[in-house]
Amino acid sequence: MTAQIIDGKAFAAEIRAKVAENVSTLKSKYAVTPGLAVVIVGEDPASTIYVNSKIKQTVEVGMKSFHFALPDTISEADLVAKVKELNVDNRVNGILVQLPLPKHIKEAAVIEAIAPEKDVDGFHVINSGLLATGGKGMVPCTPLGCLLMLQDTLGDMSGKKAVVIGRSNIVGKPMAQLLLQENCTVTLAHSRTKDLASEVKQADIVVAAVGVSELVKGDWVKDGATVIDVGMNRIAAPERGEGKVRLTGDVAFDEVIEKAAYITPVPGGVGPMTIACLLRNTVTAACRQASIEEIEL
Repeated sequence: MTAQIIDGKAFAAEIRAKVAENVSTLKSKYAVTPGLAVVIVGEDPASTIYVNSKIKQTVEVGMKSFHFALPDTISEADLVAKVKELNVDNRVNGILVQLPLPKHIKEAAVIEAIAPEKDVDGFHVINSGLLATGGKGMVPCTPLGCLLMLQDTLGDMSGKKAVVIGRSNIVGKPMAQLLLQENCTVTLAHSRTKDLASEVKQADIVVAAVGVSELVKGDWVKDGATVIDVGMNRIAAPERGEGKVRLTGDVAFDEVIEKAAYITPVPGGVGPMTIACLLRNTVTAACRQASIEEIEL
């Protein structure tokens, strides 16, 4: 068996096309133009590239883009004040503060300052609580992207056994909650899990989000499983030249592709879905803030 590749890049393009269609409808029918504000602190090269991609795609789907590049010397109080300013700006439906932040700023304090209804990253404690209790909050972008790919690939997941590796608030925990809502039997595994390989071996669905390069081996995976690789690890690649790196996932792709039925590649799998779902969340936020219920996301 050789797994079928789940093409996150193509799927993300479909989501962006749907978002553009929804934005056009909101503009023409309701005079609403969704707006996304992105705040970046400092000049981290990776963050800058990622933010520029977000801005570009926001504009491409017809939304308003607001970009705030702040110095890494900014105080926590001043950053929180900026977030609160955006909370009351009616042009802005979604607020994203790019992480990581400088060490002198508490990320939790900044996230909690974002109005929950504008928290398109889905990190606010209120949105986390709504997700955990089956409420109507904003869902973190990466887990949402994984869920959409799973729904498209598998359809009904009721009764399937799922193992999520990694318990972060950004991916692991919300991913487990989303799979529970799909009526999966979910195991949330982590660094202290005993015999992780045995846990994975039982799973129909594996979501690897632990940040360890090629952790999940071929002999860990059940024949016919669906494997979603959230990992994005940069490792040295001297064969490409001095100082060069290559990207790897948390899954040993060349091994697992021979066991799984479906698998996401790295790159080109989960990564493109994250920004697409950020745009989707911004439309969701705009609709909710304007009490518009008939837009099909």
